[in-house]
Amino acid sequence: MRNTAGVPGGTTRRAAVLGKPISHSLSPVIHTAGYAAAGLTGWSYTRIECAAAELPDLVAGLGPEWAGLSVTMPGKEAALAVAAQASPVAAAVGAANTLVRRPDGSWYADNTDVAGMVQVLAAAGVSAGAAVTVLGAGGTARAALAAAAQLGCPSVTVVARRPEATDELRPVADALGVALTPAGWADAPRRVSAADLVVSTVPKGVADPLVGVVVWRPGAVFFDALYDPWPTPLAAAALTAGLRVVSGLDLLLAQAVGQFEQFTGVTAPVGAMAAALTAARAG
Repeated sequence: MRNTAGVPGGTTRRAAVLGKPISHSLSPVIHTAGYAAAGLTGWSYTRIECAAAELPDLVAGLGPEWAGLSVTMPGKEAALAVAAQASPVAAAVGAANTLVRRPDGSWYADNTDVAGMVQVLAAAGVSAGAAVTVLGAGGTARAALAAAAQLGCPSVTVVARRPEATDELRPVADALGVALTPAGWADAPRRVSAADLVVSTVPKGVADPLVGVVVWRPGAVFFDALYDPWPTPLAAAALTAGLRVVSGLDLLLAQAVGQFEQFTGVTAPVGAMAAALTAARAG
């Protein structure tokens, strides 16, 4: 890959993570450690507080020194909309967590959440044909549907608090070739108990009432997209039951590696990035 430590005239290269709230984000820790380890002295990575409605104007006002943007909630759908081109997976999911500046100044959208999720779930032992239950129906649930499709899991149960949220996912599932089974939140204990893979994408505290109610399937995998605090009560219950548990930190690192390489054109120093993330959480 090319090394793009700077741009003509000595201008530094910039990247950032956009979202609201954003002060908790550990993305700057990961990317900055990567720049240092890769010798990219002209690069910087920051946080920018940005609501979805603010994203188009913010992106339009960025200068040529900006190489890429990581996008977290609630701006993933808005990020896709501002891009001139999008990867097939971002288009199918209908959401982008990555914007990459093209030489002509336009933006290219991708969704590295999907590849990251596939990586961490495959490493945890999820295989083709697994029965999948997703808690929540937001942007991360879209990535979970795509990951299930790539892992060879053709059917996914989505448990949501609002039926209309599940309805919004149906075109995504259709585009991915995944059969979607909707379920209400009252049915969550039964649906979770029947799953080989449970993916929780709901906000902090929403899944806590399931602790002590779910009867985990032996050998199941539990993935919680949250990482602060960690473990969540449901993740702790899954660990106690002997499940293989994947955290949002695992996904945060995996998706950041994909972004780093697209922004910089340099192979990511994964070990350094992972060590910085671990140190930040320990501190």
